[in-house]
Amino acid sequence: MKAKFIYVFLTCLMIGSQLSLSAQTSVNKDKKKRHTPEQVMEHQTNQMVKMLMLDDATTAKFIPVYQNYLKELRECRMMNRAKQRAEGTGVKPEPKPLLTDAEVEQQIKGRFAQSRRILDVREKYYNEFRKILSPKQIMKIYQTEQNNADKLKKEFDRRKKQTVAQGKQKSPVRPVQKS
Repeated sequence: MKAKFIYVFLTCLMIGSQLSLSAQTSVNKDKKKRHTPEQVMEHQTNQMVKMLMLDDATTAKFIPVYQNYLKELRECRMMNRAKQRAEGTGVKPEPKPLLTDAEVEQQIKGRFAQSRRILDVREKYYNEFRKILSPKQIMKIYQTEQNNADKLKKEFDRRKKQTVAQGKQKSPVRPVQKS
């Protein structure tokens, strides 16, 4: 009888410890650290150096130019976001009101200006990259950037679908009343 009690007790103890461990790992997953823009830029730079298989001398020339390129592109991409944040007043996002024709036109022109700025940066740094790299290597940079952007978009869409699905699951189910 004592042996049976000890086995049951040990089994309960093991199950309890497994549950607490799994609870801790799920809490840790929720607290994922966000990378700073500098860390992201460092990662992108290292990825590009590995992908291009640069030697030490070329790497030393390439890294500062590429990091400046990434900084300027980031500034261009954040151009319209900064304006939108400045206009926002509340902490919680309110439902988007219908925009007037003038506001829509202003947004479109803002996107055109942003696209022009990005193109100017790309042309400027193409000339800088050309001093260090071959045209094929520069093409690899642009292709890698496009692939990364596609991956980010897919991940964003996946997460968006996941949150929508979770929102549907959390909504209370009301019983159907028959007439």
